[in-house]
Amino acid sequence: MKEVLYTIPLNDAFKADTECPFCYIEDKLEQDTLDFVLGSCSSYMEADVRATTDEEGFCRTHFKKMYAYGNTLGNAWILKTHYMKMRKELDENIKRFSKNKVSIKDRLFNPASPKNNSMSQWIKDKEKSCYICKRLDETFSRYVATFFHMYKNDHDFINTVKNSKGFCLSHFGVLCEEADKYFSDKEKDEFYPMMFALMKDNMSRLQEDVNWLVEKFNYQNENEPWKNSRDAVQRGMQKLKGGIYG
Repeated sequence: MKEVLYTIPLNDAFKADTECPFCYIEDKLEQDTLDFVLGSCSSYMEADVRATTDEEGFCRTHFKKMYAYGNTLGNAWILKTHYMKMRKELDENIKRFSKNKVSIKDRLFNPASPKNNSMSQWIKDKEKSCYICKRLDETFSRYVATFFHMYKNDHDFINTVKNSKGFCLSHFGVLCEEADKYFSDKEKDEFYPMMFALMKDNMSRLQEDVNWLVEKFNYQNENEPWKNSRDAVQRGMQKLKGGIYG
């Protein structure tokens, strides 16, 4: 299958030979989005972009990554107008706030499950909203769709998947869920056994790497080769939970 624009990043992710090509894609997408928000293109100076970031805000994780990015002026511009919107919404929520009435019965028999009051619900909704997370989710879903398109139409890509190091458990779960949408029953009968074998083999490989790393700390093995265990902790964590370490 000839490479086109939407297949190149996925092929690059598999060529990177990491524990999970989708973690590689996520990391690249996140960095690209941070570059868009705070990088040299100065999108934070564009009124339409900042109107969206004002509305959607950022989660704790991405605020920390934006701070670590190092653009003090860019972060300040984003915070300046975002604070204006947040203060306005806070004032509005304070004006219409009404405390919940809790019955004596609920206090006695259901004290652990109080209803959210309006202020609490507003804050929870804000904590769920993030400009960067939203864009990552939207773009990432397109790469998942591309994966299944390539798998159905490119025999070489099937071999690439078979010869890969598999996926982290998180993205393995995503692929298993989405396979039910993209594949016929016959295609699933071929896809799942291959994927299960791939994951079992690579989980075993990582288990061996972690085991040998532990053994290397035994003085009796100090002169033995490290094999593939030097970064077993990082790769082992990634395989279980996803993400890029180090």
